[in-house]
Amino acid sequence: MTAAPFPPQLTLAPVRHAEGAVALPGSKSISNRTLLLAALACGTTTLTGLLESDDTKVMLDALRALGIDWRDLGDNRYEVSGAGGPFAVKDADLFLGLSGLSMRTLVAALAFSGGHYRVDGVPRMRERPIGDLVDALRPLGAEIAYELTSGFPPLRIGPGHVAAVPVRIRGDVSSQFLTGLVQALPLLLADVTVTIDGELISRPYVEITLNLMQRFGVAVERDAWRSLRVPAGNGYQSPGTLSVEGDASGASYFLAAGVIGGGPVRVAGVGRASIQGDVAFADELARLGADIRFGPDWIEARAGRALRGGTIDCVAIPDAAMTLAITALFAEGPTTLMNIGSWRVKETDRIAAMATELRKLGGSVEEGPDWLRVGPPLQWTPATIATYDDHRMAMCFALAALGGVPVTIDDPGCVRKTYPGYFTALRAILT
Repeated sequence: MTAAPFPPQLTLAPVRHAEGAVALPGSKSISNRTLLLAALACGTTTLTGLLESDDTKVMLDALRALGIDWRDLGDNRYEVSGAGGPFAVKDADLFLGLSGLSMRTLVAALAFSGGHYRVDGVPRMRERPIGDLVDALRPLGAEIAYELTSGFPPLRIGPGHVAAVPVRIRGDVSSQFLTGLVQALPLLLADVTVTIDGELISRPYVEITLNLMQRFGVAVERDAWRSLRVPAGNGYQSPGTLSVEGDASGASYFLAAGVIGGGPVRVAGVGRASIQGDVAFADELARLGADIRFGPDWIEARAGRALRGGTIDCVAIPDAAMTLAITALFAEGPTTLMNIGSWRVKETDRIAAMATELRKLGGSVEEGPDWLRVGPPLQWTPATIATYDDHRMAMCFALAALGGVPVTIDDPGCVRKTYPGYFTALRAILT
């Protein structure tokens, strides 16, 4: 994967209209989950439509360091030869950048691999909590130590004395903790019941996990969202070939552009049949007044009636909800985004960052521990947007050029994390 060159800043000229079609890259959530599942499975798996980005490169590099043989077949196709269980390499030092999903899922799998490992990332990763996952793994016999600060990476993982026992895990901080734990449990080849303490946030992301685990031969039983039972069996089995859907979170920017800029804008690669919860973003746009149309693998957005603000519960769409904060600048009246507390522990504190940058454009903004209220500008103001090394900040705020003012994005290259071709795709639909 060769990173595209990016300037230190990128200025988007004022635009008023958006129209066209966008072929979405593969879903990051599905890509990194399937890479790990394919690595742990018996047999060889061919993944088609895999996302090529910094996050998937981190996972691929880590898997190779752990002894997994994979081949880039070209055209976003990868062949992964599975280990048929725990990793064969028993001593490795892994650098996982800013990929939270890679960190949470690999730590759990390494805890059951019987080796000595160290995992670390960029400075911001050292500020992202992982203690709830570690607390759930230790009763299973995992040997995990914090190298610097309790509850945060870097971590040192030892061979432990693993045994299958019932475990508990918090669900109200990050759904990635539950995903990491549940994806690793089939390595134990024994029944394990996981009780979820508190309300599980970002449930659709766990649904993605369970859906993909089933495609690799492990059917998890769910008691509502109170507990999950991971059954004993023969571990993961390759499905042969698996196609990665287009990225539903990435679709949100183009759908919002179609609504704000008149449209129509159609995204291809994700539709009503998607297993990703962020397709519900399109339904929220419709409730605000947009004209939204669905196909099995496409969604189309255009202006409908005037957008009206309101209160939106974003617990199921935390990533796409950031795009709603930008859409709120174009609505009549304030829009309140609720249940977004998980933003505080993402690539940056997204509540604080969004509030700061929205104000630069003239927006009226209030923030709370887990909510954000955004009102439209009385007058749009040209602005230089800080991105905080957060890909979604860059992608969201590029849409502000539809407000009729120039917008400069600092460090546009941060989009390499999940969508290296984003600005090229966006410019193709802006007129």
